[in-house]
Amino acid sequence: MKTSYHSVHEPKCGVCQKHCKSLESLREHIAGPLSRANCSRILAERGCKLCLEIFDSPTSLREHKEICRLPVPAPLGTEKMPCTEAEIDISVVNNGNHGAGTEAIAIDCEMVGGGSDGSLDLCARVCLIDEDEKLIFHTYVLPQIPVTNYRYEVTGITEEHLRDAMPLKEVRDKVLQFLYNGECIGRLRLDGGKARLLVGHNLEHDLDCLRMNYPDHLLRDTAKYRPLMKTNMVSHSLKYLTRTYLGYDIQLGVHDPYEDCVSVMRLYKRMCAQDHQVGEIGASMAAQHTNSIDYWSSKDLEKMGPDELFEISRSNYRCWCLDSGVCRLDVFPSSGEPVFINAFH
Repeated sequence: MKTSYHSVHEPKCGVCQKHCKSLESLREHIAGPLSRANCSRILAERGCKLCLEIFDSPTSLREHKEICRLPVPAPLGTEKMPCTEAEIDISVVNNGNHGAGTEAIAIDCEMVGGGSDGSLDLCARVCLIDEDEKLIFHTYVLPQIPVTNYRYEVTGITEEHLRDAMPLKEVRDKVLQFLYNGECIGRLRLDGGKARLLVGHNLEHDLDCLRMNYPDHLLRDTAKYRPLMKTNMVSHSLKYLTRTYLGYDIQLGVHDPYEDCVSVMRLYKRMCAQDHQVGEIGASMAAQHTNSIDYWSSKDLEKMGPDELFEISRSNYRCWCLDSGVCRLDVFPSSGEPVFINAFH
């Protein structure tokens, strides 16, 4: 149990209750070429092929499918649109959190090529959206060195788009202004305070091209989130994740940063919305700010059954369901009232 890192946050088969390390592993178990026959049959009859959830009736399944498969977001296009900070009311965006947990912002950057062979990635376009998929910042970026390959087939960017573009330093300062949300750097590095979470796909690459740093505990990267990775812990493309878990296709031609931002935010919110039930022992551990087998003595562990051991076992990643602010408890104490444990320590 110490080395397996099994926990209630792992993806689980709705038929046989088998726990899997990733959603891809669960998909192979329930719908792959070597899937378990009974699980595959029930999924085909009563299951959603996007989220792999099993339902009791065809009516429930039909109603679920209507909200599970999301529509394709409308692209921004590549017109030279002056949507920069001058047209955005920052005081409205910085008006605190609107949910139980920490507010999130999604980012996507489009790169052009620099250097003699055009292989050096240069940030040429930046887009930010909030949790409601509203555009809060979009601009073209003036590269710091000459562009040798505009990668037009992918980016749709030409020399005209970058002629009066915003300098990189100004773009970086503006992005950090949205993310910091008025929080001081000391608090930001300690526990985040009121700073926003930054959601993206392969965030390390985007931040590197922006020459920007942001605390790891405030990053939510769909390329590095274990449940969304391949069974060998290699990243999937955003295009694959969107088609597999949201039900629509992106990046069919020119990449649109708003479309990518919306898709990555939807993936993040779908992972946050997972309802992982915590038992009585797990709730007690959460109240004591710990959730590890190491907390218990060997004598106490020997008295526990498999279910109790599983309940106090921890995963080797931080589940995004904890960003929602509360973690539901599935038992009722003597008072008969449900107990909710705050997920933030």
